[in-house]
Amino acid sequence: MGENPYQAVHRAVRRGVGRVWHDLRFMDLYRSGEEFELMTRALGFAALAILTVIPLLIVVAAADPAPERGLAVWVIDGMGLSGSSAGAVALVFSAPGRVLGTTSVFGVLLVGVFGVSFASSVQAGFERIWGVPAGPWHKVWRQAVWLAALTAYIFAEATVGTMTHGGLAATGTLAVLAGIVFFWWGLRFLLGGRVSYLAAMPGAVATILGLAGLRVFSGLVFEPLVASNAVSYGALGTVLIMQSWLIGVGWVIYGGQLFGRWFYHAWLQAWAHSRWGHTPIAGADVEAMAGAAGRGYHADTLFRRRPGGGWPAPGSAAAGAGPVRLDPELDRALLTRAAQEHVSVSEVVHRAIGEYLRAS
Repeated sequence: MGENPYQAVHRAVRRGVGRVWHDLRFMDLYRSGEEFELMTRALGFAALAILTVIPLLIVVAAADPAPERGLAVWVIDGMGLSGSSAGAVALVFSAPGRVLGTTSVFGVLLVGVFGVSFASSVQAGFERIWGVPAGPWHKVWRQAVWLAALTAYIFAEATVGTMTHGGLAATGTLAVLAGIVFFWWGLRFLLGGRVSYLAAMPGAVATILGLAGLRVFSGLVFEPLVASNAVSYGALGTVLIMQSWLIGVGWVIYGGQLFGRWFYHAWLQAWAHSRWGHTPIAGADVEAMAGAAGRGYHADTLFRRRPGGGWPAPGSAAAGAGPVRLDPELDRALLTRAAQEHVSVSEVVHRAIGEYLRAS
């Protein structure tokens, strides 16, 4: 008895989808999102943004000399709102003149300090995504500079239309380019250069595409919800929708970096290797390997690992050298890199230490 044609087609489609899923390594991207707890991080991003960044932006937007100023204008533009929804958002914020008249120097410093805590949270998220250790506390100036750059970027995105006299093509092009540059530079700056320029690019592009998609989604979904919630719940309903939008922003920013790391390791790294002969060692690998070298683990010793027995003593290749305790990240980084590039572990170590010394 022959097989039902429908079942045959269904089986072939499922097999094809499974092959594409496997070949494109989407499962790796899905797992990384689960391990990172993307939605939980996005919720934390939105909560911190409301408490720390929004007050800072209210002050900065109020100081804008443009005729139409204030954070309400920026939020309306970012969410793609119009009509009664835009009016509901405008009612949530105080008039710019009142903001400037009631803000003291101490208040500005305080919201600046709170804003740095937001930058610290974003940095911690990026460090976890890219697998690099936490930066030292005295590098907090990087967080302050990144926060200032974020404020400038948001200001530029909100006012780019006036600079291009409303031209849709010019406005869109400038907004996209500014966004890619900011997220490309911002990742490397926050992580202290521990992620290469090439590795940082896919995440920046993915983030901008995600934010563009979120703006379209906001115009289609959030706009009618703002109008209805403003009638049903007043200002609180409007704030809840804005909070939901900020959750989406956090999801896109962290998700963009997860995608960028996945794309780099799954595709871009191999392409760069085939084009230039080898790819720069990722930041976490450089730091782990070179840090081990600084403690006396030389390239001719690092790869003489006894399975299950730790690493040989620093500077010694003797068979009788006892195992010592070492950060397991080095173990994982060495073996993973060697498998990816189809070279020996010692070759990976030589490259990593050489690049670290040249960078120093």
